[in-house]
Amino acid sequence: MRWGYHTFHRAPDDVTATDLAARAAQDALARTGVAADDVDLLVLATSEHPEYPHWDGSAALGRALKMENRQTLLLNEGCASGVTGLGIVAGLLAVQPEINTVLFVAVNRVSEFHRNRMTVNNAVHSDGAVAAVLRRGHERNTWLATEQFTVTDLCDWFRTDYGGAVTPLPPEGWSSKTAPAGHIQVQEHFQRDPKRLREFGQQAVTRVFDALDGACKRAGVSRDDVTHLIYINDPDGITDLAQPLGIPLERTSYDIAKAHGHMGSADQLTALGRLIEQGTVAPGDLVALTGISIGMRWYCSLVRA
Repeated sequence: MRWGYHTFHRAPDDVTATDLAARAAQDALARTGVAADDVDLLVLATSEHPEYPHWDGSAALGRALKMENRQTLLLNEGCASGVTGLGIVAGLLAVQPEINTVLFVAVNRVSEFHRNRMTVNNAVHSDGAVAAVLRRGHERNTWLATEQFTVTDLCDWFRTDYGGAVTPLPPEGWSSKTAPAGHIQVQEHFQRDPKRLREFGQQAVTRVFDALDGACKRAGVSRDDVTHLIYINDPDGITDLAQPLGIPLERTSYDIAKAHGHMGSADQLTALGRLIEQGTVAPGDLVALTGISIGMRWYCSLVRA
């Protein structure tokens, strides 16, 4: 509650990421009147521990949707993949003229064996999924540009130490419930120096603006043209960004973030859909979908409503 949240979502134990993704995908197809057979490309963006190693979640989603012999794509850039994936899809459309309809799904399902959803970082992590139908040449909610970059020295932040090839099993007595919080790695990186931590906090905001400016340059617009800001579901982070941009909180995802918690890769598209449904985002508005992810990755995609 101190972080600004009043709700988070926790799926039942027997509901998998594939289950959540399939429900979102089926809802998107029903809302748009598109049949699964009309989808040329199925994309799954994930941001959590996979259900199984050596396994393609996008293929499993295709099976759940009863798609056969379909092109699928699995994206796993943490919570960035639900936004940076839009740029990747645009690239595929550019080189594959036969692709006209894309089903884009983003899902987050916390593996509570591996991570404590309350201590990954300074956000409460939620389970959720969102899906959108993307169409070549569609006249509304048009992707304009994507910009992203990583600061590779920070790639170990927020990683899960156990369950991978280096350390397959945790030590005896280990539990995610009592394991050190993710922000401990950040503090130790800066040797718990308050000055260096404050400087990095300011630098993190500056890099979000760098990603935004890069996307604006690609799209041929300016930062001042942006009318709405959608950030990862972090109320404090949204406040830190909106004020210097001169964007009122009511034209951000601030309230949505408080109501849903951090749903990883599903944050920004969920918020965009909600704001469009509410009428907050109107035709012609320029929306920035932006955030920070593991990597550490800063990113932004621009959408013209």
